[in-house]
Amino acid sequence: QVQLVESGGGSAQAGGSLRLSCKAEYMYRSYCMGWFRQAPGKEREGVASIFTGGGSAYYGDSVRGRFTLSYDSGKKLLNLQMNSLNSGDTAMYTCAAEPTNSGSQCKKFDFRVVGQGVEVTVSS
Repeated sequence: QVQLVESGGGSAQAGGSLRLSCKAEYMYRSYCMGWFRQAPGKEREGVASIFTGGGSAYYGDSVRGRFTLSYDSGKKLLNLQMNSLNSGDTAMYTCAAEPTNSGSQCKKFDFRVVGQGVEVTVSS
């Protein structure tokens, strides 16, 4: 069973940047990997996802153009660069994965394996 270890997050001013990373352990096949977030009182929202076998990332509407997701296959490391942050980005961010052989599945943001989550707080 793949395990996900997150790092990064913390606090930033509006307009600033933060970077989240997620290291996959025991990953021996292809997955969709990504991040979802959830703020208090709000529904879970897919942030970004990518196929470990290659291809472009998918993004949620609220982060497209500001966030960039990348995957280092050699290190099995997922990176989320978050720029132009605003208060709406404040949430618990969780790294997640779903085994698949099809990269198109990643657009569904449907994951069964999840990490512990990291807090992101953006102050205005």
